[in-house]
Amino acid sequence: MQLVVARIGRAHGIKGEVTVEVRTDEPELRLGPGAVLATEPAETGPLTIETGRVHSGRLLLRFEGVRDRTAAEALRNTLLIAEVDPEELPEEEDEFYDHQLIDLDVVLADGTEIGRITEISHLPSQDLFIVERPDGSEVMIPFVEEIVTEIDLEEQRAVITPPPGLIDESEAVIASSRDEETGETAPGDAASGDAASGDAAEAPKGDA
Repeated sequence: MQLVVARIGRAHGIKGEVTVEVRTDEPELRLGPGAVLATEPAETGPLTIETGRVHSGRLLLRFEGVRDRTAAEALRNTLLIAEVDPEELPEEEDEFYDHQLIDLDVVLADGTEIGRITEISHLPSQDLFIVERPDGSEVMIPFVEEIVTEIDLEEQRAVITPPPGLIDESEAVIASSRDEETGETAPGDAASGDAASGDAAEAPKGDA
């Protein structure tokens, strides 16, 4: 099975390095020196990784045969594709490969259908499910355990408990109006100086 593991960004420096947008939770395995990757468009590859390093939070790669900025810039927006055994599973129990999550049905705890996962977006802060709804519209759902409460691969579904407004924007408006009427402070807003000085808990991040 072929999986997209990265997208090449702009050239970095003058010696052929490129920035990459990582699309795998295992960059050490998929994007390490010596890895041979297919490409999209196909005529750009295959590419063999010669070196890799992290600079200012971004992964930089150099490929064999790419020695200057002009050659590196010519690779911009190329997708890097790895061959992965479809039976291979991540090491951690609560981690999933993108291909395991694509096409899962997304439902509420009561079984209400929300849509189908069509894409996983890997952002620096968290991963997002891009979910296509029955009417063709899309909704983005953060892959964090407070929202995505269950991934059932046997049943091919992801169970979510969304906060007001995530699925239906009108719910956010209603909740906000209710808070104003009752004088309550919306979640996340400091009600006093003491509350504002507390340490904020970081939400656990799911792996895709």
